[in-house]
Amino acid sequence: MTKGGVLLPTALVEGVGEAGCDEVGRGCLAGPVVAAAVVLPDGFTHELLRDSKTLSEKRRLEARDVIVDNAVAWCVAEVSAVEIDRVNILNASIMAMHRALDGLGMVPGHISVDGNKFKPWRDVAYTTVVKGDGRLANIAAASILAKVHRDGLMAALHRAMPIYDWEGNKGYPTRAHREAIGRFGPSAWHRMSFTLVK
Repeated sequence: MTKGGVLLPTALVEGVGEAGCDEVGRGCLAGPVVAAAVVLPDGFTHELLRDSKTLSEKRRLEARDVIVDNAVAWCVAEVSAVEIDRVNILNASIMAMHRALDGLGMVPGHISVDGNKFKPWRDVAYTTVVKGDGRLANIAAASILAKVHRDGLMAALHRAMPIYDWEGNKGYPTRAHREAIGRFGPSAWHRMSFTLVK
């Protein structure tokens, strides 16, 4: 399934090694914000390259393999809860995308960013694209890599501290998550600058 039954275009600017960027976990109460940057080959697209939120976990894992096997370059990066508390979630999200771009091992010719907020990275031109993970394959690929990475991390944290059910809620502010914080208190992975208990 793809947007309108048509495969998503690879990039906004073809022929320059454009990197797509996206992040996941902005609205969570716990865990890092995670971002990815992906450079796809010119013209490359795939039916699994779409907004990660529309894919099942199984399909996201399949899509991750497609991306890793075919991307020119890719990187996933984190900004911790402690850093989020220090710089705020918007700045942390952009910081995570910058770290992902730093880890590409190449300098892209253009950057397409999901959403409407970004800060310059080096001297590379960029374009923000609202709902870009459903409009461009390279941003969709970044959203998938970031979500698979973060979901795996939260599942691992759940195994270490199951009282918050992070495997189920992934750190998002569900009622049960807030109730667990109220009962047991916050953990070292909670974002203390957020409203943890209402």
